[in-house]
Amino acid sequence: MSIRNLDDLLGEGVSGRRVLVRADLNVPLDKQSGEITDDGRIRAVLPTLSALVQAGAKVVVCSHLGRPKGAPDPQFSLRPVAGRLGELLGAPVHFAEDTVGDSARSTVEGLADGQVALLENLRFNKGETSKDDAERGAFADQLAAFGDAYVDDAFGAVHRKHASVHDVPARLPHFAGRLVLREVEVLGKLTGDPERPYVVVLGGSKVSDKLAVIEALLPKVDRLLIGGGMCFTFLKAQGHEVGTSLLEEDMVETCRNLLERSGGKIMLPVDVVAADAFAPDATHDTVPADGIPSHRLGLDIGPETVAGFAAALSQAKTIFWNGPMGVFEMAAFANGTRGVAEAITKADAFSVVGGGDSAAAVRALGLDESSFGHISTGGGASLEYLEGKTLPGIAALEN
Repeated sequence: MSIRNLDDLLGEGVSGRRVLVRADLNVPLDKQSGEITDDGRIRAVLPTLSALVQAGAKVVVCSHLGRPKGAPDPQFSLRPVAGRLGELLGAPVHFAEDTVGDSARSTVEGLADGQVALLENLRFNKGETSKDDAERGAFADQLAAFGDAYVDDAFGAVHRKHASVHDVPARLPHFAGRLVLREVEVLGKLTGDPERPYVVVLGGSKVSDKLAVIEALLPKVDRLLIGGGMCFTFLKAQGHEVGTSLLEEDMVETCRNLLERSGGKIMLPVDVVAADAFAPDATHDTVPADGIPSHRLGLDIGPETVAGFAAALSQAKTIFWNGPMGVFEMAAFANGTRGVAEAITKADAFSVVGGGDSAAAVRALGLDESSFGHISTGGGASLEYLEGKTLPGIAALEN
């Protein structure tokens, strides 16, 4: 893979040059206060931004946040992100009130060497996510006008064929930022020849969301541990009652086939925490995985399952984890995710946390991030990379 990176750009000299950086600042915001509840993605881009600032570049940062419908929507404004980014950089970040309009132009034109500007949410413009090449290209032209060079450090968006990810690199000298480079190197280890035993832990709510990665990984892994809401479709495929647990009825036969083809690699829960309602204060207890009462729903894996998963993980030399084991946002149903995460940190293995809810769980549960080998910033992107798909943002950097 031949991708020029940030060091190549810095070697050319960036003092006084405008560098357009595509970051992934899609952070969660509290619905009531609008405050950032997890700034992990902002912190992840700091090494790239700091290097450019110190080298005297005029840094123009762009990102999306949430899913606005191609028009300005105050609840998805990046203004709170500009404030937090400035705190972390130790210098004010100039915020543009629009993406490619008058405010953006004047903000970029007013930058001095070593200063940073943040453009308003890219998805306030229909051209960012348009499936029409001409509409997307026209928006990319406007964005590219703000840079003399382009750096992609938004790994969480490289699987999207969006203007800022796929089309802008074709218009400017382009480079991979520190984060994107690290992600590609780490995931390359998993798709290449990982040290064995190679154990993968998958959770989350739906089998359908993970089916492609299960199909891709099954021939390559030594054990595949399945928890979270998706485990109930597998348990149903084994003929067990799952009560009112999350179930994808149309995926039961697919799960049955996967179990038959897995050669015993797939490990499912043997007990679950079943509750009478989806609520933090719901009545709950631990029941065998083949004995979930018809009126209850499973919201976490049980302690015997945690012990079994931990035993499998303790033998591993390479671990990939994507998806929580239960509804970790509710304290009563967080023990499974915590137990598995702690087992991963204790293993003498190279461990990768596959972004998304898994990364959020690590931080929400107060676990030491440095005890994992790598925490990805891209849930969907990391899964698609492991599936072997061509990621538009990476392909654009290779060209």
